[in-house]
Amino acid sequence: MTEDLPELRASDADRERVAEQLRDALAEGRLDMAEFEERLEAAYRARTYGELTPITRDLPVPGVAAPVVNMVKQPVQGGGWASRVVGGEGSSSWAVAIMGGFERKGGWTVPKRFSCFTFWGGGAVDLRDANFADQEIQINCVAIMGGVDVIVPPGVEVVVRGIGIMGAFDHREDDTPVEPGAPRVIVTGVAFWGGVGIRHKITDAERRRLKEQRRQEKLERRAERRRLR
Repeated sequence: MTEDLPELRASDADRERVAEQLRDALAEGRLDMAEFEERLEAAYRARTYGELTPITRDLPVPGVAAPVVNMVKQPVQGGGWASRVVGGEGSSSWAVAIMGGFERKGGWTVPKRFSCFTFWGGGAVDLRDANFADQEIQINCVAIMGGVDVIVPPGVEVVVRGIGIMGAFDHREDDTPVEPGAPRVIVTGVAFWGGVGIRHKITDAERRRLKEQRRQEKLERRAERRRLR
């Protein structure tokens, strides 16, 4: 190992291997010409392994694949809104229901713009467990003699810009304040003899958790009363 024997003398073959690695890095765009020339000169000037090692320390080892760079932000472990704004294109960008229905729910990724259309049918766009491709997303709803339900989790800011023609855009306001880092949801479109409803609602898992928490608190109060008696 070169770091264990930094004063061990390097051979011409060792210097040439380093030079070849530098040429590969230049061809791949890892080094610019100025960096390449500077390091190449240092490689041919090096006399020991200790002088050669730092020259390629930040370059991939020959024969070992370089790490893949993912341009889409992955969910951050530990939860929070930062973990749910993941970038990318979204897993579904539109939905149509004609004399039928559609549903988008669960762990899907909402694109920056989502469009949906209903005619004599209904649809549900549930964002409670979703990830978001952008900090601000737009949901465009067209409901003709049909309806669309847009469900968002508490803490998310909602802006409604839809038009109702013998129909309505019904936004049920949430009492909880907008949470820091939460995405902004803009709902647009038109409802003709139909309706688009927007409401805040906790997830089923959160509802069960709160129910269990209340049950445990009730049991603890009963136990405390029995203890006092």
